[in-house]
Amino acid sequence: MTARVTLISKPGCHLCDDARVIIAAVTSELGEEFDEVNMLEDADLIERYAELIPVTLVDGAQHDYWRVSPDRLRKALT
Repeated sequence: MTARVTLISKPGCHLCDDARVIIAAVTSELGEEFDEVNMLEDADLIERYAELIPVTLVDGAQHDYWRVSPDRLRKALT
């Protein structure tokens, strides 16, 4: 199964911690999976998203940044 949701984060980011909890709850509820990518391991991600983390991608497209709305994420996945 390929994850439909990707969380782009970095260590020590409290907003990333909040986003992870919401994403895990919504994806679990809907029977989906999510991946997490540490932006510090990819120069392109640092350049693209440095001021926006955490960033949530759904099906490869940017969905949210900074805060994750559980309702908005749920709607995107259904």
